[in-house]
Amino acid sequence: MSTRPVGDHGSGAIVRRATASLLGLAVGDALGATTEFMKPEDIRRQYGVHERIRGGGWLNLPPGRVTDDTEMSQCVARAILAKGGWDLAAVAEEFARWLRGNPVDVGSTCRRGIRDYILKRQLSTPPNEWDAGNGAAMRVAPVALFALGDEELLARLAVEQARLTHNHPLSDASCVTVARMVHRGILGTPMAGLRAAAEELAGRHPEFRFERYEGNATAYVADTLRTVFHDFFSTRTFEECLVRIVNRGGDADTAGAIAGAVAGAHYGLEAIPRRWLVALDPAVRKELTEAAKKLVRLSPLFRGARRQAGKTR
Repeated sequence: MSTRPVGDHGSGAIVRRATASLLGLAVGDALGATTEFMKPEDIRRQYGVHERIRGGGWLNLPPGRVTDDTEMSQCVARAILAKGGWDLAAVAEEFARWLRGNPVDVGSTCRRGIRDYILKRQLSTPPNEWDAGNGAAMRVAPVALFALGDEELLARLAVEQARLTHNHPLSDASCVTVARMVHRGILGTPMAGLRAAAEELAGRHPEFRFERYEGNATAYVADTLRTVFHDFFSTRTFEECLVRIVNRGGDADTAGAIAGAVAGAHYGLEAIPRRWLVALDPAVRKELTEAAKKLVRLSPLFRGARRQAGKTR
């Protein structure tokens, strides 16, 4: 599926929704880091309702600090922008540089895949039945921005970046679906279009069905996306969606990051509470804001617009 090039009248709104997607990811990560691995009853006992970026959590983070969800997304964005296009080896190099920097948190599957790249220059990890975690889906949003306007390109790149660390059909499918929902949200597709992407995934892989959600917010990618789908489609604002998700505990930072990316794309920048944006690490906020604009400008949607403008001069 390709989309017509965007005109000047629509470019500002698209850039703002793209920015909201990346900032929403970071906000969800920073919110969820506090309640990661907690049970809902423990969250209620300690915080009542957790709705403030306060840091802490099992990693004892300062307020506004993000984790691997945002940091690996930054790696993907940096690689694309450094090369001015897609280069899988450049993405792997950014991951390797990040891992060598002793990040505050890194999942075991991501660590293994990055180490295999460092030691073997391996750009696709072999299929593994244990790779159905959420570590690839959490970092796919920058791909959606870069591939804006071309869902076929988006699907290919979403899987390529995933297989640097995860090679499992459920991981692949989840990455494509999350990227597709971000893509559609940025383009202003109504909620029904985003739900169609989730339902298509559930139709192909019943593990993702979310109609009878039991509340399992684990790192298993089907549990993560069922949580995201349930709370995104049953709420009406960015804030309500994110608060509900991070108060479930479990793998709250990743569920929060994915939900933030999707909800940000759909609801837009104005819908993200200012108190959350202000509390976010300023360096992260600045980098993601600038990256969103640049990634969108590299996308097929905007390249097509520039070509069309050149023809009419």
